[in-house]
Formats: sequence, C-alpha cells, structure tokens
Amino acid sequence: MASEAQAVPDTQLGLTYEEIALLRHHQQAAASTAGGSSSRAASRASSQGLLLLDGNSLAALGRHFDRLLQQIQARLEYLSEQSQMVAQQQYDRAGNAIELADAEIARFHDILRQIDELEADFDKISNIREMVRSFRQRVEEMEVQVENSGSGHSHGHGHSSSHRHRSHRHHHGESSGSSRRHRR
Repeated sequence: MASEAQAVPDTQLGLTYEEIALLRHHQQAAASTAGGSSSRAASRASSQGLLLLDGNSLAALGRHFDRLLQQIQARLEYLSEQSQMVAQQQYDRAGNAIELADAEIARFHDILRQIDELEADFDKISNIREMVRSFRQRVEEMEVQVENSGSGHSHGHGHSSSHRHRSHRHHHGESSGSSRRHRR
C-alpha cells in the first residue's frame, strides 16, 4: 500500500460552491460512520478540502450518498402524499371558512417549498455521487493495473475477466434512485 493516499482538491472537481460544501460535510459524516484509520484520513482530507482517491474511502462515501438519497426519496414520497392529502382536504372543505382555507394553502405552499429544496439537494447529491463513482471506478482500475504490473505476470485473460467480474459485483447492488425522482 502507498505511504500516502492520492487525493484531489475538491475545488477542482467541477462542483458548485454549495456542492463542495455538501461534499465536505458528507465526506466527514461518512468517515465518522465508517470508523477506522481510512475514515480518519478521509475526515482529515475533507477538512483540508481534499477528496481521497482510494477505493475504501470512495466506497464508504458512495454508500453514504446512497443511504442519503434513499432518505431524501422517502421524504419526497411522504411529502408528495401529504400534498395530495392537503389538496384533497382543500377540495373537500371548499365550503368552510376562508381562514381555514388560507391555513391549508399556506401548509400546501410550505410542503411544495420543502419538496423543491429536497429535489435540489437530491440533484446536487446525485451529481456528487456520480463523480465519486467515477473516481472509485478509476481507482479500482488503477489498483488492478498496479496488481498486474507488480505481480510480474503477463496480462492474460484471467486477470481482466476477474476484474470485469469484480467491477460488475460492485456496481450490481447500487441504487438507481436518481431515475425514480419525484415529478409534479
């Protein structure tokens, strides 16, 4: 293993300032959840404005973003149901006093505002997650190349087919939550 993990400044990833702030926050959150020396290194790197390019750190960050996107998706679904209930209640109460209708409309607008905020967060985190997946895939490919070149063996089909199998295994269980986004 190398003495020091490769890292890239998070300001050079093509992310907006808000996305960089989210990346740093969630890199530290993922590191604190994971525990261990690599998570401490990831947390340190995040506080220095760096994204570690080792497979373990990127995998932990990817899993963290997957869980976060699932939580946002569940919250979006809940809020969507709530907005439908409010709309139905509003329709049913058409004959009630104007104050009651105004309160329901205000609640409905608040729910729509929350949905908009969550959708914006979902888009930002999806973008960051895809960037992390790309780095993770590149790191895994480089690790395989290093293993193959370090072993002194020829680059036969056995090595490349096991790499393809391992790569497929890593990506098989990953969520495609971004394709199931809530639409109004």
